[in-house]
Amino acid sequence: MKHRYFLPFVLLLTTAFSTKAQTTKQTTTVRQVWMAYMNQTRLSEKWGIWTDFHLRTKDDFVKDLSLSIIRLGGTYYFATNTKLTAGYAYVNFFPAEGHANISQPEHRIWQQLQWHTNYTRIRTMQWIRLEERFRHKIKNDDELADGYNFNYRLRYNLQFFIPLNKNKFAPKTFSWVVNDEILLNFGKEIINNYFDQNRFFTGLAYHVNDHDNFQFGYSNVFQQLAAGNRYRSIHVIRLFYFHNMDLRKKEKGQ
Repeated sequence: MKHRYFLPFVLLLTTAFSTKAQTTKQTTTVRQVWMAYMNQTRLSEKWGIWTDFHLRTKDDFVKDLSLSIIRLGGTYYFATNTKLTAGYAYVNFFPAEGHANISQPEHRIWQQLQWHTNYTRIRTMQWIRLEERFRHKIKNDDELADGYNFNYRLRYNLQFFIPLNKNKFAPKTFSWVVNDEILLNFGKEIINNYFDQNRFFTGLAYHVNDHDNFQFGYSNVFQQLAAGNRYRSIHVIRLFYFHNMDLRKKEKGQ
């Protein structure tokens, strides 16, 4: 058990030292709100579906929109707490620098291994996700160009839940949530920014029932841009609703 999180922490430390070594880095700070609805529905003993929707603002928390995501997937359950999901996501980057008058679409294929560990006073969730990203090329502020830029992205996410009441994890109670996700780029088109970003979150989860929870709190996203020496530090108010459904009861009752 002690070595379970060794590799992720090594990756985090390596990334931290490599980014700190950048002597000419330029960092821009922005403030955003990230909202999401996350749904996992189990259809049978082995199969389920994944759906999530995201909307993010651009700056000053409420100024304009930066992107939206619609993500779908099919899930295979190795066990209740271990599952493999693969699917497609459509990402829309609203008008921004380099494409001021048009949105930039991105198509993603993704695969993910996710697992949960439950203890008496703590729960953990981890996933490893691989993405194949096809981002539409930009001609100018007003036009999309032909073709796509392509790269892979690898993501590792680790989340802890710690209950804040004597009844442990019970409906209508709160838990403290700590989450960190590191994202790494690779592929022949990636030159300077193999490190993509790190997302740290801390906040509260309100357990609506035994399966669903609403999370709210603060996230800091530190992102390296394609130029290599340009970075973005994003202060985020994060509002996520996690909705989990199990339709096996209906299946057994038929």
